[in-house]
Amino acid sequence: METPAWILVIMLSVTLFIFLVVGIILIVKLISVTKEAKKIMIQGQDIAEKADDIAGNVRDMTTVGGLVKHFAESYLEASDNKKDGKKSKK
Repeated sequence: METPAWILVIMLSVTLFIFLVVGIILIVKLISVTKEAKKIMIQGQDIAEKADDIAGNVRDMTTVGGLVKHFAESYLEASDNKKDGKKSKK
């Protein structure tokens, strides 16, 4: 082969090598970014579930039925605690 052909082969080989190295680096970075995105997604789902629970608690505490239910449960727990206390003293 002639000299210009060797120069062209070397230039193309170096360019291919550079693109290969850059591609490998980008793939590794992309994998780490997707892992971080997955962690963020899981945290977002947890936050949404907690917000839903909080909204349900607020809804229960602001409706008449929810208030009655809360006070009834509190009364029943208090009466159960009194009964348990009397039985344990005997």
